[in-house]
Amino acid sequence: MTKLENRVADAFHHLHQHAEISWEETGTTAYIASILKEYGCTVTTFSDCTGVVGEYGHFDSNLPVVAIRADMDALWQEVNGTFQANHSCGHDAHMAMVLGLVSKITDDPALKNKVALKIIFQPAEEKGEGALKMVEKGVVDDVDYLFGIHLRPIEETTMDNAAPVIVHGANTTYIADINGHDAHAARPHLNANAIEVASAIVSQLNNIHLNPRIPHSVKMTNITAGGKNTNIIPGNASFAVDMRTQDNQTMDDLTRKVKDIFQAMESIHGVEIPITDMEYIPAAAVNDEAIQIMENATARVLGEAHVDAPLITPGGDDFHFYTIKRPDLKATMLGLGCDLKPGLHHPDMTFNHDALMNGVDILYEAVKGVYRDDS
Repeated sequence: MTKLENRVADAFHHLHQHAEISWEETGTTAYIASILKEYGCTVTTFSDCTGVVGEYGHFDSNLPVVAIRADMDALWQEVNGTFQANHSCGHDAHMAMVLGLVSKITDDPALKNKVALKIIFQPAEEKGEGALKMVEKGVVDDVDYLFGIHLRPIEETTMDNAAPVIVHGANTTYIADINGHDAHAARPHLNANAIEVASAIVSQLNNIHLNPRIPHSVKMTNITAGGKNTNIIPGNASFAVDMRTQDNQTMDDLTRKVKDIFQAMESIHGVEIPITDMEYIPAAAVNDEAIQIMENATARVLGEAHVDAPLITPGGDDFHFYTIKRPDLKATMLGLGCDLKPGLHHPDMTFNHDALMNGVDILYEAVKGVYRDDS
């Protein structure tokens, strides 16, 4: 292995073994900050949140500013019978590749003095909150081009292939309660059974009909009701509803229908169903110039035959808040083939680690492409 390959592999294994969940990435923040300083970056951390921003190059010139974003947080899920932080979405790989990119640029005497590079290690992507926090901090105020990267499951693309853009859909999650009162199991006429109310909500969710030409889905993904006593009819419950659409207008239609269902169930069952929390991630806003730069970079590394068409996926990513909040940003996210299986967010997710260097090299060529006279 080359020196760079060893650096990338070491970073990946460290980050994989020290996974941390959203807003708790303190060890990850310290680890990345120390490496960025070793590479000669100016490093910024924050007193009120996790996350690291590194700057390298000449920001006092007329050079366009290129930012690379890597997400930091892990999921909290059951792995081999134990709940733990787990990088089953590939964020450990994303961080390792971006660190490899910085290493490669700082080792390139022909390039390192001709860039204005900002490296954003962003917390809390899994909560859909980290990008908004970075925008609030002004991290992308001076950025012209923004690139991201994400491992893709094998059903979307394969090893040694990549898509120059991931066209994510919109995602909204409602956390809601059913507020009523308990009753004795022998007297079901004295309350509304929260489990039956939740079941009625599920039935009505399945009856939502939207434009079939636009991919969409809605489903209940969590429910908690009842306690240790089995002779009590629970009047209270909490639940989550996950909604996915390929565009933002369809999401507006879907959320309106879900709220209508909640209101109807309140009236029918005589309970209250308040939405106590909401998570929202917008659909992708794509930029042709950024996509072309990433397409050229992918072709230079993998060959033109291995450049996939734009990858349309129902998954979401808060990366797109950057362009929603800063419309002048020229942004795209690379979809990296790596034979990932059985799937993202599966507790036993695996991928071909040889793809890490593909990601490093494509990002490197994308950065060069911004500063290339013919880009």
